[in-house]
Amino acid sequence: MVELISPEEDPTFVALRRIAEGTAVGTGQAFFNTLVEYLAQAINMRHAFVAEFLPNDHLKTLAYWSKGSLIANIDFPLRGTPCEEDWRTGVCVYRSGLRLAYPNTEPGIESYIGVPLHATDGRALGHLAAFDDDPLPEWPHRLTLFRIFASRAASELERSRLESTLRAQEHHLTDLFEEAPIAYVHEGKDTRFIRANRVARELLGITAEEVPDITGASLVPDNPDAQRRLKEALRLLSAGSDGQGVVIELRRKDNGRPVWVQWWSRPAREGDYTRSMFVDITERVLLEREQARLTAQNSYLREELKSVHNFEEIIGASAGILKVMGQVSKVAPTDASVLITGETGTGKELIARALHSASPRAEKPFIKVNCAALPEGLVESELFGHERGAFSGAIQRRIGRFELAHTGSIFLDEIGELSLDVQVKLLRVLQEREIERIGDSRPIKTDVRIIAATNRDLPKQVAQGAFRADLFYRLNVFPIMVPSLRERKVDIPLLTHFFVQKHAPRIGRRIESVDAQGLQRLVEYPWPGNIRELENIIERSLILNDSEVLQVESELLTGTTAKATATSASVPPAVPASDLNSVQREHILSTLREADWVIEGEHGAAVRLGLKPATLRHRMKKLGIERSRDR
Repeated sequence: MVELISPEEDPTFVALRRIAEGTAVGTGQAFFNTLVEYLAQAINMRHAFVAEFLPNDHLKTLAYWSKGSLIANIDFPLRGTPCEEDWRTGVCVYRSGLRLAYPNTEPGIESYIGVPLHATDGRALGHLAAFDDDPLPEWPHRLTLFRIFASRAASELERSRLESTLRAQEHHLTDLFEEAPIAYVHEGKDTRFIRANRVARELLGITAEEVPDITGASLVPDNPDAQRRLKEALRLLSAGSDGQGVVIELRRKDNGRPVWVQWWSRPAREGDYTRSMFVDITERVLLEREQARLTAQNSYLREELKSVHNFEEIIGASAGILKVMGQVSKVAPTDASVLITGETGTGKELIARALHSASPRAEKPFIKVNCAALPEGLVESELFGHERGAFSGAIQRRIGRFELAHTGSIFLDEIGELSLDVQVKLLRVLQEREIERIGDSRPIKTDVRIIAATNRDLPKQVAQGAFRADLFYRLNVFPIMVPSLRERKVDIPLLTHFFVQKHAPRIGRRIESVDAQGLQRLVEYPWPGNIRELENIIERSLILNDSEVLQVESELLTGTTAKATATSASVPPAVPASDLNSVQREHILSTLREADWVIEGEHGAAVRLGLKPATLRHRMKKLGIERSRDR
């Protein structure tokens, strides 16, 4: 008769239950600690450990039970240990004689049992082992028990590794969110912030602690344009769009400064929040605004410049000036080269600007070059530019005037002053439509209309060999001769009133009319300096005038009698050394002396001169007038 043994008396069942109960609650490290403790106690062995394989063919214990307590984990090589045997064969059992098989085993160890831990895909993850100082007694189910808990340990180890991997990935994703180079924000349906990364917090001027108290709507300023942009963004979001790049104006929470962002947003799959991304475009928006301001300013300055120089409204009704303007209107729409001739001060530059302003190139550059004012050795560099190192002192590349005038017009004033060498290169520009910088042999195509001017007799210079004939004919495609002021006396009253209106407000004079005798003197004067001289005389008269009727004294008209005829001025008389500044200086000095150098007050020099005290002080400083020097 077979004697039945109850489960409570079966040692295998008791061990199994003990280990199962001991490891049922814990996970991770707690599980491994409990496993080795209860495994050692259940199978009555002094030592037990669970270990994981390392990439360098080592084992590292996860929990190590020895002689009644957990000890520090160790790292040891797989090769030359019984663990290597069970790793190869799937199991290793030595009931006794372990040191005979593995001499390097720790002294005193006699018995050993171990099995590998495998993942669900068959990969070897680690090792579960127990050993003792004494031989193992006979126990048929010990190995089965061992394998059951090896399987459980393998599952926990695989789960722990997966959890660690997920934790690392979550940490990585958190880092990506937090350290992303653009702003990320998670918002609830009420636009309240759930999360905001570092860039978003810095951009919006909020701290990490303030994030839950912030709503997106609270950061939008209360102005119509900003609110309109916000409504458009929300409309796109509610329509299922991600609001591709909507520009939104915000205000920083910390200092209220404006911030412009380009905004994208998309609802999360769960539907309970939205993911938003911002790109800071404040600098771009401010740059665009500044560019718009400068464009408007530039447009204004262009109009102001036209007003100052009177490009389209050259003053005059004489036959001579009307003929010139007729010529301008005919040649301006073309690209023909124009040569403007006339005496000094007749307004040749004004005619050149009128030509440009009436041409299709009006919105393009108008570059003026005074050929007589350029240093002899730098004329070529100024006109055509140079490369770095082309000559001593050429420390960087220079763009010449012709390149600056590309697609526009270039005005070559005093063209007769150019040397023959430069004339050759200028001829090439006219013929080939290309230039070469000094130090660079590569030709540069250029599209420039040339307007030249001179007060010299160029045909005479050509005859004398001082000016190239071929260049003269290239420039003289359409000649315009500006008449002298002597030849357009009928325009003198018009010009006089124009210059009075131009300078009187600036000087601080109120002029109602011009004295008839003074106006007659102006008409009869030969004007060797032409319109430029007339403007200077009017300005000088305004400074000296004390009434609302402008007096033009004969003393101002350079020593030549007002009755001189136009023919007598074929050779202009010498202009006296005293110019406008010196006359103004002497007049102010005389008035200061009369007022005993008192500037302000009823009897001060400012009242006598009809100036504000501040204006008088400014002019004294400009003219170098000091009382200490007047002794």
